[in-house]
Amino acid sequence: MPPGEPSPGSAQHWLARSVGHLAIARQPKPLEGYWEDLASHAHQAAELALKAVYQHHGLLFRFTHNLGELATGLEKAGIPLSLAVKEAAILTRFAVQTRYPGLSAPVTQEEHERAVRIAQAVVDWARGIVTQ
Repeated sequence: MPPGEPSPGSAQHWLARSVGHLAIARQPKPLEGYWEDLASHAHQAAELALKAVYQHHGLLFRFTHNLGELATGLEKAGIPLSLAVKEAAILTRFAVQTRYPGLSAPVTQEEHERAVRIAQAVVDWARGIVTQ
């Protein structure tokens, strides 16, 4: 493990992976790419950020892509949620539905941009908790 890298499985590691997915979600869409694929990285960034908060507090979570379920679990544990975390449940559709052709309507550029904004806010919220 390189110096300065977070310990594997730690809250910091989950958060670092989250930031990595957010960086991919922000990339320009390649000519042959799809907004669905970039939006799925925004979802993954938010998901891993929420799970970083679980790790930070020593809480168990189910391995799920459902951001509403993850947020509800944190709230039940007494962790105050930001508005973005409450809103993040709408990103859940990018976890599965939009990744497989024919399961849903194509993702628009505007939907992708909104997903990235929400994911960024969730990552920022989680960073504030994990790095305190």
